[in-house]
Amino acid sequence: MSKDELRLLDFWASPFCMRVKIALSEKGVAYESQEEDLFGGKSDVLLKSNPIYEKVPVLLDNGKPIVESNNIVYYIDDKYPSPNPLLPSCAYGRSRARFWADFIDKKIFEAGMGIWKNKGEELEIAKKDFIEILKKLEGAMGDKDYFGGDNFGYVDVIAIAMTSWFHAYEVFGDFKVEHECPKFGCWMKRCLKRESVSSVLPDPEKIYQCVIMLRKMHGIE
Repeated sequence: MSKDELRLLDFWASPFCMRVKIALSEKGVAYESQEEDLFGGKSDVLLKSNPIYEKVPVLLDNGKPIVESNNIVYYIDDKYPSPNPLLPSCAYGRSRARFWADFIDKKIFEAGMGIWKNKGEELEIAKKDFIEILKKLEGAMGDKDYFGGDNFGYVDVIAIAMTSWFHAYEVFGDFKVEHECPKFGCWMKRCLKRESVSSVLPDPEKIYQCVIMLRKMHGIE
C-alpha cells in the first residue's frame, strides 16, 4: 500500500461502516473500499487488522489499522481537520459529543434488533424502548438543526448512519419514526439532503430484505 492511501474494510449494510464513509466524504478524502463477506468468510486482511473483534469497519491508513467506527470517525476528523470539522472546538463540547456517540452505540442498534428479532409482547416492549431512546436524542438536540448545533457534526455522523435500518424497524414494528418522534424525523430529512449522507446510505428496501434474511437465519420467519 502506497503512502497516504486509505483502504476501508467494508460491508454494504453495516451502519458502522456507513459512518466512516460519511466522514470521509465530508472531508473530501479519497479511499478504496474492500467489501467483506461477513457470512461466507472474512478476509485474512480483516482478521489480521482487527484480531480482537474480527469485524468491520477497519480503516487502513498506509497499512496501519484503525478499528471501531466511533474511533475511526474521531481519527478522520483529527487527521483532516478541514474542511467541515466534525468535533466541537472546545473540550466540553467534545466530551458531550463523545457521550452521545457512546449512548447511540449502546442503545439504538440493540433496541432495533429487539424489534426485528421479536414478536408479540416482546416486540411491543422493544418498540417502546426504541422510541424512548429517540426521544432522549430529541432532547439532546434541543432546538438546534443538528446535534452539533447549527452545523452537521460528529454525533450527526454517528446517528444518521443508524437510520439506514429504520425502515426495517418500522415495517416489523408497525410504526413510523416521523409520527412518534417528529423532531428526529425532521433531522433525518435534513441530513439526507447532504451529499455525504445521501450518497452513502443504501436503499432502505435493500436493508429491509437483508433483515428478512437475518430473521430467517435466526429461525424467526
